Amino acid sequence: MSTLHFDPELLPVDSLGGEDAITPERLMADALRARFLNPPDWVPEITVERLVRPLSRPLMDAAVLLPIILRDDGPTLLFTQRTAHLNAHAGQISFPGGRMETHDASPVDAALRETEEEVGLARRHIDVIGTLPEYHTGTGFRVTPVVGIVQPPFDMQADPYEVAEIFEVPLAFLMNGMHHQRRTAEFVTGNRTFYVMPYERFFIWGATAGMLRNFFHFLRA
Repeated sequence: MSTLHFDPELLPVDSLGGEDAITPERLMADALRARFLNPPDWVPEITVERLVRPLSRPLMDAAVLLPIILRDDGPTLLFTQRTAHLNAHAGQISFPGGRMETHDASPVDAALRETEEEVGLARRHIDVIGTLPEYHTGTGFRVTPVVGIVQPPFDMQADPYEVAEIFEVPLAFLMNGMHHQRRTAEFVTGNRTFYVMPYERFFIWGATAGMLRNFFHFLRA
C-alpha cells in the first residue's frame, strides 16, 4: 500500500480472526510441499481490496515471495521493512517482491529476481513449492504470492535504497487466528477494514497481512 495520512497502529481493534492455530506438524517442510502438490478445495478470504483512491491506470502486475526459512526451532517467514524515503509503501512491512518487468518469464521469475535484488537471497537457495491466488491491492497492483522454502545456510545483503531491515517471524505465530486483528480506516473511496498482525516491534498489516490470511486459510482448509 502507498503512504497514507494516518497511523494504522493507532486505530482500535474491531475484532480478531479467532480461528485455532495450525498445528506444528502441518507447518513442516514436507507437509507444506504436500499441501501444494494436492491442494484442497478452499476459498481465499481476500482477493480484492477497496482502492485507497481512484486509479487512473490499469492494475499493474507484481509478485512477492513468501520465504519460509527452515530454522532449527521452527519455520519462520522472512519480511522486509521498506526504507522511509520511497514513494510507495514507505516504511511498511512487506514480503520481498515488486512489479513484474518485461523480461520476467513468469510471476515466479519476478518474485525470485526481486528477492535477490532486495535482500541478496540467491534463487538457488529457494525451493518454490507453489503460488497463492492473485491479490489486488488497494493501490492498484495485481500481486501473485509465490511460496518458497529456504534451507540455511545462506547469505543475505539488503539493498540499502529499498530495504531498511530484514527480519523473520515464527510461522506458528502468523498461522494462529488469535494473532489476526481487524481494524478499519477511512479512505476517499470509503471505509476499508484490513488485517493487522503485530509482532514485537513490527506491525504487519494491509496487503501483506491479507495474503497471510489467505495462506492461513489454504493451510487450514
